[in-house]
Amino acid sequence: MALEAFLRAIPKAELHLHLEGSVAPETFAALAAKNGVALPPHAAVADLYAYPDLVEFLKVYDLVCAAIVDAGDFARVTHEALARCARNGARYVEFFFSPHAHQAHGVAYATMLDGITAGMARAEAEFQLVSRLIPAHSRELGPEAGEAFLDMVLADRRPEVIGIGLDYNELPFPPAPFAALYERARAAGLRTTAHAGETGPASYVGDSVDLLGVRRIDHGYRLVEDPALLARCRELGVVFTCCPSTSVVTSPWKDLADPGHAIRRMIEAGLLVTLNTDDPPMFGTDLTREYLLVAEAFGLSPSAIRDLALNGLRGSWLDEPTKAAWLAAWSAEIDRLIESSGLAAAA
Repeated sequence: MALEAFLRAIPKAELHLHLEGSVAPETFAALAAKNGVALPPHAAVADLYAYPDLVEFLKVYDLVCAAIVDAGDFARVTHEALARCARNGARYVEFFFSPHAHQAHGVAYATMLDGITAGMARAEAEFQLVSRLIPAHSRELGPEAGEAFLDMVLADRRPEVIGIGLDYNELPFPPAPFAALYERARAAGLRTTAHAGETGPASYVGDSVDLLGVRRIDHGYRLVEDPALLARCRELGVVFTCCPSTSVVTSPWKDLADPGHAIRRMIEAGLLVTLNTDDPPMFGTDLTREYLLVAEAFGLSPSAIRDLALNGLRGSWLDEPTKAAWLAAWSAEIDRLIESSGLAAAA
């Protein structure tokens, strides 16, 4: 079995996936036409997804959000996103969506949830892929808007909604002002995570851990610039949801083959690193490709790949009995695939 086929076959969890960033360019163009959203000039639909940095990417991301309007649109993009996950071996997915970006165009939160949960149910029935939902607050809107965001989430608490996130452009929007919001979310039974250390400094990772109280960081790459913080995060068991393809666009590390790339250093330092796609069609990737990029660039052994795949479960918000059962089952399945693939002997 070739490496790519092995990586596609192993069971995986995805913990860092943005729904709106998962819309294929063809779907984006179709929904934009349906809903009267003007698109930038382009020769081919794939050209719509071209950007040099995070700021320009977010402009396109917001345009995609504007094209998703009714419950049917949300159901469509959710089902398509989860179908892509399933084709790449994902068995469990926790994904973000951006309510504020749709509310700006007059879409009700309940409409979003109705469509998204319908797409989730369809994907589970078709692919046996279990998924859960994380509404995320744009840090650019500030903590006061964050409190209104949390009020909205708690007022329509669907069982699929298991936590909240904090995303959009990090600079100059530090985590500290959102401490009360995060404390209230946890008191209400929600799990919490935050984007930090992608474009922001290592201190944003530290403040997310210390002030927001999170034990899961989305990206986190700048952490490697602070050895003491890195050691503390390792001791605390902080989970890092890393995204190789987007890291070379939005972070200071532009080459995965560089021995100093942050994700390689995080793995070598013994952090609980998971591999994810972030915004897959927007960066021309999928979950298999993310594993392949890292496996080849870092020269990972089959057992190291196995650990990364299982880290997705370890870092998930599944209940502990389910997590333990799936860890045992997935571990045995991956061991069988390693044995039958011949990759261990070739390593």
